[in-house]
Amino acid sequence: MTRRQFTHREPGTALRGSAVAILCLAMPVVAWAQAETSKLPVGPVSPLPDTGASVLRVFGALLVVLALFFAGVWLWKNWQRLAALQGGRAPKLNILEVKSLGNRQTLFVIGYERQRMLVGSSPTGMTLLTQLPEATADEVAATASPSGVGFAGLLKSAMEKKG
Repeated sequence: MTRRQFTHREPGTALRGSAVAILCLAMPVVAWAQAETSKLPVGPVSPLPDTGASVLRVFGALLVVLALFFAGVWLWKNWQRLAALQGGRAPKLNILEVKSLGNRQTLFVIGYERQRMLVGSSPTGMTLLTQLPEATADEVAATASPSGVGFAGLLKSAMEKKG
């Protein structure tokens, strides 16, 4: 059986060898970068930008970001209303009438399609009091918009009254 003999090396010898190899490989890259930068035109150094204009630009950008944020929040809360306007259909569920009875007690007449219900609300909860007679087709159309003609009809009648 042969014995291997290990030679004693000083600490850091391998590290020095690696550093030398990295420097040898990096030298051409550094030389190329120096050659490229020497080709750039040398001119007067530009002064620092105006502080007032920079602050104004930052606040303008902040206002734009805040406006986009609040517009997104508004759209998030009102997307159902906008979708109903886009589709052109009236909502099926409507609160037709509300009557306050006093200390946190309220009566609601609620319509769903042609059905109508009388609902009572109190601090303990909501209760269906009675089913009301079904609405006719004319009443359903009237609850879809206040006059049954929609916004365009209301605007036209208001313009005729004014002019």
